[in-house]
Amino acid sequence: MLKEKLHELVSACFTGIWIETHETHEAAAEIRQLCQEQDWQLATWDIDRGLVVGTGENLLEANDPLAAIKAVNAMATNDGAAVLVMNNLHKFISSTEVLQALQHQLLSGKQDRTIVIGLSPTAQIPNELEKLFVVIEHALPNREQLEEIVRSIATEEGEFPDGAKLETVLDAAAGLTRLEAENAFSLSLVRQGRIEPDAIWELKAGMLKKSGLMQLYHGEEDFNSLGGLENLKAFTKRCLLQPNRDKPLRRPRGVLLLGVPGTGKSAFAKSLGKETDRPTLVLDIGALMGSLVGQTEANIRRALQIADAMAPCILFVDELEKALSGAAGSGQSDSGVSSRLFGTLLSWMNDHTSNVYLVATCNDISKIPPELTRAERFDGIVFLDLPSREEKGAIWQQYISTFELDRDQSLPNDKGWTGAEVRACCRLSALLDVPLKQAATNVVPVSATAGESVERLRTWANGRCLDAEKGGIYQYRKSSSSRRKVRRDPSLN
Repeated sequence: MLKEKLHELVSACFTGIWIETHETHEAAAEIRQLCQEQDWQLATWDIDRGLVVGTGENLLEANDPLAAIKAVNAMATNDGAAVLVMNNLHKFISSTEVLQALQHQLLSGKQDRTIVIGLSPTAQIPNELEKLFVVIEHALPNREQLEEIVRSIATEEGEFPDGAKLETVLDAAAGLTRLEAENAFSLSLVRQGRIEPDAIWELKAGMLKKSGLMQLYHGEEDFNSLGGLENLKAFTKRCLLQPNRDKPLRRPRGVLLLGVPGTGKSAFAKSLGKETDRPTLVLDIGALMGSLVGQTEANIRRALQIADAMAPCILFVDELEKALSGAAGSGQSDSGVSSRLFGTLLSWMNDHTSNVYLVATCNDISKIPPELTRAERFDGIVFLDLPSREEKGAIWQQYISTFELDRDQSLPNDKGWTGAEVRACCRLSALLDVPLKQAATNVVPVSATAGESVERLRTWANGRCLDAEKGGIYQYRKSSSSRRKVRRDPSLN
């Protein structure tokens, strides 16, 4: 808890403490409670109210941060500590006068036990003060705290969810701030007369989208909407639905899906959440790139923190190689931003203990740094090949039913087709109102447009990846028709 961390740091006389929080009001309340329990002097400052000493009865006119910093020395006592809490400090710390005053105050604060605490959503600390501040995070509410909020709002009979419904509500609210959770629960009461997860998911999706870091995918597709990939389906379901998965050492990590474009990698990742009753978070690593120094690293840390808070969940990263392909030469191309982002992701994958299942897709393994594919990063690297005859039969029936086409018509020649191309053929048949064979004349498979890339990908996966359909290690056997035939004319001699 925040109070426990602050008690240790203030007792050890850390004169500069920076708290990363989106809930400044809640953090300030915990600090106020701690100061009352320990009999410490407290002052709070923000640009609107100025400097407020104690509980607010003694208001000093100090509307600029410089005056507030200089006033803290007057609060010092022989016994105990004096604490100054400054809201949104990152907005004012770039001023030379404020920076210099803070530096003097933090260095002299050891003698009279004066502590400066900064509250802000992000820790933007200048180099001059970097060694003088310790940074801690104000954690999002856990399940017990969320349940307390539910009980405080659902006061009438029939409003409070019981048993399994309560667990579903808490799962939906995981990752929200205290104020966001209160708003979501209240909205559910207004709409449905009791607290239900539907309104919470709706509000949560909007909040995640507003953050710009990730999106919440809440579709209705499950494994029944996917033809084939039987081994991959069974492998992931067994990983996520085993009763021992909650033990930290046995917790599943995720899968890296490598395959030909159009073979269902993204569709599988999105349907996995519905199949296992977990929310699916879609993380666009490219969107994490920021224009300011340190913004990209802060964004990836924030995104992973949200994912940890929303556990159990699926974290879906599409086309991972496009985001990480420049990590090797990052020092020359982007001052090392991509390399640091990659390092943060690797550290999280290796060290996180939350029940977050990472599903990453990739179309070109040669662009993935080798550190990402070693053992214990993922539970397995799975190759999705061009669908077999049996798989394609299931896919045809799936999309013929989806687009309400005639089931009795004959199928076109689909050699080398992926599931995406089967869907495209069915969609064009419905759109143009023509038979499947005629619609197929408008479909050119990726095995023809990028045959060399597909061949290279299948050759690399041979003996290195798991087979998404048959199970075991993927084995690629080139057909005799794929070998290049060389014609030799008889010699004229």
